[in-house]
Amino acid sequence: MDFTGKVALITGGGGGIGRATALGFALRGAKVMVVDADADAGRATADIVVQQGGACGFTQADVTQSASVKDYVKATLDAYGRIDCFFNNAGIEGSVTPTQDYDEAMFDKVIAVNLKGVFLGMRNVIPVMLAQGGGAIVNTASVAGLFGGPGMSAYVASKHGVIGLTKVASADVAGQGIRVNAVCPGPVETRMMRSLESMRNPNDPEAVHKAYAASAPSGRYTLPEEVAGVVLYLCSDLAGNVTGTQIVVDGGRSGSGGAAPTRR
Repeated sequence: MDFTGKVALITGGGGGIGRATALGFALRGAKVMVVDADADAGRATADIVVQQGGACGFTQADVTQSASVKDYVKATLDAYGRIDCFFNNAGIEGSVTPTQDYDEAMFDKVIAVNLKGVFLGMRNVIPVMLAQGGGAIVNTASVAGLFGGPGMSAYVASKHGVIGLTKVASADVAGQGIRVNAVCPGPVETRMMRSLESMRNPNDPEAVHKAYAASAPSGRYTLPEEVAGVVLYLCSDLAGNVTGTQIVVDGGRSGSGGAAPTRR
């Protein structure tokens, strides 16, 4: 997987999966633009990549706002001239609350970031890829986009939507040199899962961690680098005719009948 001469754009690049993917691209020759709403986290990722010898910039953006999305696309083009790989990864977990009690404002926020943000990203990046003659997009969905789970109506709905958007977009551009796929992680060793564990059991979040890990045949959470590896594959020439699909990364949990609630 050689990305020399290519440019990778990553939203949610300040988080665990985004950071691991930025490093993965950069260490394989790509120039990387990291996007995140959290300026400190995004700049930290860019600094780490540069310290490792890679080329990486950062731009702060709100993925729910069309003008802000246009700005991060423009910043990438101004810096590097093209976008070959787009990891459409920004997302939030929301709250863990029964559907009948779920806060409407929180629901709107989760849908805006996780679903509208993915749509706006593709809406603005696909024209760039069409103009340059091709590219690869990977949207971050989740095993929550394949199954349900108690207390996470907004998150689960948003990730089902991401998989739907992925299939539609892939069909729209498959004949024009652009591939669109999704990655569906289960629980990953990141901040988001720490947050969800605490919401599930504030008194003993470690018990939630152990239970989730034990429910996977692999007996553990996925590492951010393992999700990054799938993203890199889907963006590489090795996946040259892979489009409109999703790859699950959850240690066999969903395949054995258990639905993991989230990732990142």
